Amino acid sequence: MKKIGISFLGLILILGGCAGPVYSPFYEKAISGTEYITSVHKDLTSLPPPEKQVPVAVYKFRDQTGQYKPPIVGTSFSTAVTQGATAILIKALEDSGWFIPLERENLANLLQERKIILQMSQQYDDEKLKESALKVLQPLIYAGVIFEGGIIGYDTNIVTGGFGAKYFGAGGAVQYRVDRVTVYLRAVSVKNGAILKTVQATKVVLSQQLSGGFFRFVRLNRLLEIETGISSNEPVEMAVQEAIEKAVYDMIIEGVKIGMWKPKDPEAFKVVVERYEKEKEEALKRFKGSGESDFWGVK
Repeated sequence: MKKIGISFLGLILILGGCAGPVYSPFYEKAISGTEYITSVHKDLTSLPPPEKQVPVAVYKFRDQTGQYKPPIVGTSFSTAVTQGATAILIKALEDSGWFIPLERENLANLLQERKIILQMSQQYDDEKLKESALKVLQPLIYAGVIFEGGIIGYDTNIVTGGFGAKYFGAGGAVQYRVDRVTVYLRAVSVKNGAILKTVQATKVVLSQQLSGGFFRFVRLNRLLEIETGISSNEPVEMAVQEAIEKAVYDMIIEGVKIGMWKPKDPEAFKVVVERYEKEKEEALKRFKGSGESDFWGVK
């Protein structure tokens, strides 16, 4: 019995090593944080500063997938991806330091508040109040560029797999699943409505599960059964955030390349462009090498 238990423990450790790091709520305290920092956020915030910040407007960055979460029990009307992508995009634009995001999503609330200030100054007919209102109500900033787009894809079960083994009633298994989120972002000129540039960004969503069990008759009419397991599911909202930040990062570089906006130090920005082009070439090589390009007819 002791040898069986040791063998079972060794098998679980081996499977755990194959699965990689898995989050465990039993060993990590739940700590509230100010924000989630993605792997792209550092690149976005460390870009060389612009010659001048560009006022931009974001009216709505929609979920265009139309997908809902698969119901576990009963009926579920929860969407598969977050509906707060507009807020994520505005924060990414602000964090980049290249843009001045303008309030457009709830523009009616802003205009209503300005209207209340004007009505108050007119109603009381107070010169000091009128002067104060005029100081508060400065002209609204107009945007030269509008950012449009949305979450256009959430593909599930792109890759699934696992590994398992059982011997003499003891065993374990590792399973994983890969999903993918895709976002599109385009810059539209307010002057003539022309689409200046469009970029695409994707992010995979990884889910892992590690399970193990022991099943054995230890004596007559005495059955010992042990089961354990843990799963790790990457939040889709975090994947959407990383994809949006990547889209903003790419939009800044592509905009500099075609002259939409200019960096303060062009020489320093050349290093960023070179690294960006190298990443694109490597991504294209991986895509062609995977065989997907031939399958979809892309050469």
